Amino acid sequence: MYTNEIKKYIGLNEIAESGGIVILGGTEDIAIPLCELKQAFDLTSKLYNRSVENLSVTNAAQIYDICISPINPETILLHIGYSDLKLFQENPTEFDNQYRQLIEQIKLSDKKCNIVIISLKNPGNSPVISDLNKHLKYIADSEHCEFSDISLNRVWNPGETKDVISFIYSLGFVRPLNIKRPIYDLTKILFCYNTCSGLA
Repeated sequence: MYTNEIKKYIGLNEIAESGGIVILGGTEDIAIPLCELKQAFDLTSKLYNRSVENLSVTNAAQIYDICISPINPETILLHIGYSDLKLFQENPTEFDNQYRQLIEQIKLSDKKCNIVIISLKNPGNSPVISDLNKHLKYIADSEHCEFSDISLNRVWNPGETKDVISFIYSLGFVRPLNIKRPIYDLTKILFCYNTCSGLA
């Protein structure tokens, strides 16, 4: 499983740098246009995408070990759950346990890695996704991880974000985004770029 993706990411890791921000997500995250978003929002962080098709919480640890751990990221963004809706409905405790085991494995590999759990989008107001997101929030709180909620059905306005950047420049900061961007701003850019008008 994931043979082609693993081979690709192992090759990319040869030229990747440590200390970056890595996305570990599923099918919906593979096509995140990192280069365009970095340019559009002047993101100076090293960003890497190690998402795979139909990623499940039951096999995410394998992808982490092979494709992410070797590049020692500063932050990992976990966007996992879409492929686990059936598991969650049938056995939410097992879903929680598998997620906690993934977090434990990341912490054992790198105690300093900042772990961010990203909620699932829920444009259709699915009660299952809503409940799963509550579990993700609880897991984040209990495991001392950051949590970023992108489930709210709000249209993100990228123009406003760019306006903030321009305002900071006007105050005389030459490289304002060298300052670490709050995680929620970053996750909006990376995971909600296609919810604005004309991109959905």
